[in-house]
Amino acid sequence: MESEEFKLMRDKALEQLRTGQSLTGKDGVFAPLLKEFIESALQAEMNTHLDDFERLSGNKRNGKKSKTLKTDSGEIEITTPQDRNSSFEPQLVKKRETVLADNLAPKIIGLYGHGMSFRDISNHIKDMYDVDISHSTLSEITDRVIPQVKAWQSRPLESLYTIVWLDAMHYKVRDEGRVVSRAVYNVLAVNKEGRKELIGMYISESEGANFWLSVLTDLKSRGVQDILIASIDNLSGFSEAISSIFPKVEIQSCIVHQVRNSLKYVASKDQKLFMKDLKKVYQAVNKSQAETELINLEERWGNKYPVVIKSWNTNWDKLSAYFQYDEQIRRLIYTTNAVEGFHRQVRKITKTKGAFPSDMALLKLIYLATENISKKWTQPLQNWGLTAQQLKIKFGDRMKLDL
Repeated sequence: MESEEFKLMRDKALEQLRTGQSLTGKDGVFAPLLKEFIESALQAEMNTHLDDFERLSGNKRNGKKSKTLKTDSGEIEITTPQDRNSSFEPQLVKKRETVLADNLAPKIIGLYGHGMSFRDISNHIKDMYDVDISHSTLSEITDRVIPQVKAWQSRPLESLYTIVWLDAMHYKVRDEGRVVSRAVYNVLAVNKEGRKELIGMYISESEGANFWLSVLTDLKSRGVQDILIASIDNLSGFSEAISSIFPKVEIQSCIVHQVRNSLKYVASKDQKLFMKDLKKVYQAVNKSQAETELINLEERWGNKYPVVIKSWNTNWDKLSAYFQYDEQIRRLIYTTNAVEGFHRQVRKITKTKGAFPSDMALLKLIYLATENISKKWTQPLQNWGLTAQQLKIKFGDRMKLDL
């Protein structure tokens, strides 16, 4: 039979539903129900704890202790049973825990992962649930993703990735009272099924080929045996670092980076005409025509801008690798736009932050942002069937198709 107390709660819930009132929050009927459930569960945990061994050792109940617990049904006062030996470790609501993790924590982490500041999150939780949460509590809750970040960074990878883009983002982080720069190294890849995946995220004091070498070594230790094509910027020593770990990889230096770097050394009055001639090089229909246009570029501008022309000639093998493929693959690899596009999405989340309080604070936010962004990566790239066949023709047995 229903108890009188249960009937009263049921009637209150029905009345709140009829009048459009929230069942959660300060005056919602769910708060006393949740309180009753939690306290009953804690009593059951204590009964289990006080087994025959504990009783024989002289341990027994020793009163109760009250504390305020923040939940999505508002703040509730609960009583936790105590034991004489202080050996009872409740699991539903742990010692010193003031926020019910299974209720508010996922919501808080979700809001944080969408770029909301602690102040905005605190205001939102207050408006929604009439619960005050301090910044220190919010920090403790978001820190719960740190084990996930570390596990994600060391997870096993597939043996083959068809295309990878490697690039770095730069942020400010506080370190022993100083604000310093940090480079976040990201490796965005396409597996043999044509699906995107961020296979690596690392942090360092600055961007350099030596650190990229350690990144690539880590990828190999996690199971990557082969990469078909790597699209990179023009960082000195970068291609050599990749080739030392994955010697069969085809390297494509980013055309856009090369163009940007070239224009730095071209006078502003010449840039429009210079770009008109330069486009004929990298927009050529094939490598032969591109090399003819490169000769024409040198004849017209070589005397005035010898350093720029020399850079194109010196790096030509890496800059022109994309001419081996048709338009579909060319668009994927001739620039690092794919990973830069990913970076733009991440910066939409991180733009509200100034200097991050630590390296891990930076990593955990980028990790949460990546979790949201990657939800759109469930389908293969457009026309991947045709692309995969071309890669099979080009790379032979290295490109294994599930046929």
